[in-house]
Amino acid sequence: MIRSEILKEIAPILRDQLVVCNIGIPSQELHAIDDQASNFYMLGTMGLASSIGLGLAHAQPKPVIVIDGDGSVLTNLGTLPTIGNNPAPNYILLIVDNGSYGSTGDQPTYTGRKTSLTEMARAAGCDRVVECQAEETGAVLEDALAAGQCTVIVCKCESGNAKMPVITMDPVVIRDRFMGAVKA
Repeated sequence: MIRSEILKEIAPILRDQLVVCNIGIPSQELHAIDDQASNFYMLGTMGLASSIGLGLAHAQPKPVIVIDGDGSVLTNLGTLPTIGNNPAPNYILLIVDNGSYGSTGDQPTYTGRKTSLTEMARAAGCDRVVECQAEETGAVLEDALAAGQCTVIVCKCESGNAKMPVITMDPVVIRDRFMGAVKA
């Protein structure tokens, strides 16, 4: 399975949850699959979805699900110890680990070689870390929501991007409707 197939399968679980989605193609895929006001699409700032989501989880009580990629997490490794040392019980980081920088041309990341984001998250102090295969993502995500505990999920999947249209919504509109969902 590739990332877009995972997003299609978990879209019903994500509906009406606060979701912060990684830059570029992952945001385009989620937007095309099931656009929601409760989805915050990152149109830039590679590596910051996990940090923005953690801050949001600490600022309010609703569950926050961050959809991030292995490439983005690798560009901001400081996020894992920050999550581990400042856990929020309503925070779920779903790292879609396809072993590539999908939004910039599918260049390989080190997770396709010797680097394990699962082991790195544990070493950074994250107490609840679950690695799963793409087909298990929905069940693992539902379990994380039910647990009510800070969770890092590393979902191993195949590399590849679906052809999706660019998000034409103005970033201010994305922000404003998301903030409305946060306040609702």
